[in-house]
Amino acid sequence: MLIVADENIPRVRECLDGTGEVRLLHGRKMTRADLAEADALLVRSITPVGRELLDGTSVRFVATATIGTDHLDTGWLDAQGIAWTSAAGCNARSVAEYVVAALLEVSVRHDLSLDGRTLGIVGCGNTGGGVAKLAPALGLNLLRSDPPLERAGAAGPWTALDDLIAESDFVTCHVPMNRTGADSTLHLVDSRQLGRMKPGAFLLNASRGAVVDNAALLDALNEGRIAGAVLDVWEGEPNIMLPLLERADLGTPHIAGYSAEGKYNGTLLVVRALLDHFGLPPRDLPGLPPVGNGAGRPVVEGTTAEATLNAVVRSTWDIREDDKRLRQSFDLPEGERGAYFDRLRKEYPVRREFANHSVDTSGLDERTAGILRALGFACSRG
Repeated sequence: MLIVADENIPRVRECLDGTGEVRLLHGRKMTRADLAEADALLVRSITPVGRELLDGTSVRFVATATIGTDHLDTGWLDAQGIAWTSAAGCNARSVAEYVVAALLEVSVRHDLSLDGRTLGIVGCGNTGGGVAKLAPALGLNLLRSDPPLERAGAAGPWTALDDLIAESDFVTCHVPMNRTGADSTLHLVDSRQLGRMKPGAFLLNASRGAVVDNAALLDALNEGRIAGAVLDVWEGEPNIMLPLLERADLGTPHIAGYSAEGKYNGTLLVVRALLDHFGLPPRDLPGLPPVGNGAGRPVVEGTTAEATLNAVVRSTWDIREDDKRLRQSFDLPEGERGAYFDRLRKEYPVRREFANHSVDTSGLDERTAGILRALGFACSRG
């Protein structure tokens, strides 16, 4: 069996050891010739998979180690009898923690208390649902909009998108990329919706770049119609709109879901799906090593609850460093910026989720310590 896989799927060769030949390739450089004799293809979000790539090849199984499937031509795959699957939910926790880190960073920079403010979540599947589980720990009130889930009878309460946009202090997007149909999300947040936001509101997007009209967002920021933006995804990736990065509070290179756990969960899900599809016996797959931070870092109380919480999150993963690295794009020739964006993703530093970190909360009040526990940190006193 020949399995072709994106070289950025972590530990995929190790997990498939003994299954067949595993050939690792750059996700943007895969060609039909590379797949001519392959039985299976494992990709991430940067590889368009459809007729152009697979027609005439022997590939009968495709899996993406990501939650989104907009890069798969699922209609064509179905018509050809090619099985496909995704790693739905694999990095939901990672993205939720990214949103928490971004909210805390923004609150400290702008001297805002999060307690009692409203977070509007656009898209409440695995990822948006993960945000909804963590955000109340910060004292945020929630509004949720997801018409497909609402029509399916999922438990609410639900808020119409127009109302959510108008009433929220923070709007965070977690929808799939649907370019057509009643539930199209292409430019779901456009100039009209941006015009409905409060002047002091912030927009966060960690879904797909084209969910937000980037040109309209730049205009809204330049004109002061909204307070700020946090962007992990961009229209035109990897060649992003640098004037928008310049105006964003935080800009990162599509890494919200890139915790070690989030990426590795994607590997585990596609490997298990591949084994099942080809009738191969299940196997014990290796886990991730522990963080090993001993008894935990002591926490020094900040001037506000947000400052204290932000200090703890920064000690485990500092979102400012991701932002700083992406802003180095400004120093590169235009022709090198796209490759640099991809390299930031490929060489992304190891980031472990909150639950892997122990903190000593001896110096904190019980409320702040309780928030840290609710966010998933392992807390102890002394």
